[in-house]
Amino acid sequence: QVQLVESGGGLVQAGGSLRLSCAASRNIFSFNAMGWYRQAPGNQRELVAAITDGGTTNYADSMKGRFTISRDNAKNTVYLQMNSLKPEDTAVYYCNADLRRPPYRYWGQGTQVTVSS
Repeated sequence: QVQLVESGGGLVQAGGSLRLSCAASRNIFSFNAMGWYRQAPGNQRELVAAITDGGTTNYADSMKGRFTISRDNAKNTVYLQMNSLKPEDTAVYYCNADLRRPPYRYWGQGTQVTVSS
């Protein structure tokens, strides 16, 4: 069983920054990739950013240039640095991890990010 624990969410004013953390309960090299998704009320869950075990990153277009995903292998943790936050970034942010063997996608419990105008 894999546990992903997110932290770092909160309330911030527009233009501000937050850094989310996702700590995994096992070595993150067990995963092909890890990432962040978000879901706002009434919306589908959408990809924010992802990072592979080789360090390749992928971002949703609306996050490019504002968000940065990174990983600390020694701490089994993935981060999401969010800058220039907008009210439309308000959502619950979920960490996910794609286990290599057996193939399975794990999710964290989510952390709320609220951006006030």
